[in-house]
Amino acid sequence: MKNLSYLLMAVLLSCSFNAQAQKVKLLEGKLDVMQSEEKLNLEYDYSEMGVGKFKNEEEYLAKKKEDYDKKEPGRGDQWESSWKADRKNRFQPQFEELFTKHSGLTAGNIPSAKYTLIFKTTYTEPGYNVYVTRKNAEIDGEALLVETADHSKVIARMSVLNCPGRTFGGNDYDTGERIQEAYAVAGKGLGKFFKDKLK
Repeated sequence: MKNLSYLLMAVLLSCSFNAQAQKVKLLEGKLDVMQSEEKLNLEYDYSEMGVGKFKNEEEYLAKKKEDYDKKEPGRGDQWESSWKADRKNRFQPQFEELFTKHSGLTAGNIPSAKYTLIFKTTYTEPGYNVYVTRKNAEIDGEALLVETADHSKVIARMSVLNCPGRTFGGNDYDTGERIQEAYAVAGKGLGKFFKDKLK
């Protein structure tokens, strides 16, 4: 019973740490223009993203593909294809779902919306889980609120930092699954931030 209590306390502390770790900060501008809006177009940018210890994604992909191809020729290309497909199939839907739920706005691929939120991932830590040891995934990003008709008209700029990604119970052996959870945290945090600012 005592061990169960310790385990429960550890889980609760872990959850509270993850909830508090992610931070959203308004760097410039205001969100006032969204007061009368119900819809928000979402776009994503991965063009200048560091990954793990690599300063850019190209270096990371080259190294991972080389490692996979040494084990099994051709596997590197398959891995890269999955790495990129996860954005549209996992990360973006998860971000959109949690942002919509917590912001009170209808957000997604809505080109007719007056404003667009561009979520630019600036850093991804893929993490790892090799049974005996693990490291959580994490992402950092920047969110730009712009006019849909003219992206050069930036209304507001926000930083979204320290978004941890792991699943409950730690059974996240798949890299995409861990990173997906980081996008869920980012979407939730940014959604709450919008809701608070638009009260």
